[in-house]
Amino acid sequence: MGRKIVFATGNAGKMKEIREILADTEWEVFSMKEMGIDIPIEENGATFEANAVIKAKAVSEFCGEIVLADDSGLEIDYLNKEPGIYSARYMGEDTSYRIKNANLIERLSGVPDEERTARFVCAIAAAFPDGEIITTYGEVEGRIGYEEKGENGFGYDPIFYLPERGRSTAELSNDEKNEISHRGKALRKMKEELKKKL
Repeated sequence: MGRKIVFATGNAGKMKEIREILADTEWEVFSMKEMGIDIPIEENGATFEANAVIKAKAVSEFCGEIVLADDSGLEIDYLNKEPGIYSARYMGEDTSYRIKNANLIERLSGVPDEERTARFVCAIAAAFPDGEIITTYGEVEGRIGYEEKGENGFGYDPIFYLPERGRSTAELSNDEKNEISHRGKALRKMKEELKKKL
């Protein structure tokens, strides 16, 4: 029987990604929903890392399990690294990503390719029942495209273009995406850290 790990998210896309990356371990990964955890968490950190730690700690203190949490987002250089830590809340939490993506493309109207640089950033925190915290970090560089492309992604994936692959992250297969994604990189680093401890 493997160790139980709770991943502090309600996002089905993230759960799929984390289960795929941790599939070769004997740890069982549960979402907050599967654990029946519904607590208000005030994500008021100034960095991705701070927010990930806030989430992981709050849930771990509540349920007494090892908890992983991520905070990730999109930084667009031309827009002073917006939407950044506000990526999920950009233009309001209930605004669809289709509208958010259209808005960002609009704001970059007329901006040449070389100035459309952006990156997906992900910080992951693990909180242990004894209060210990470890964090890992991953990022992937790309550019903002001129239109949404691809169906295999969520969030800002359809407008995030990878010049070296000639495709958006929403046009990659799951395996390709896990291999290069910011969350994939941070998760693989976290997997190594957890292996040392578990």
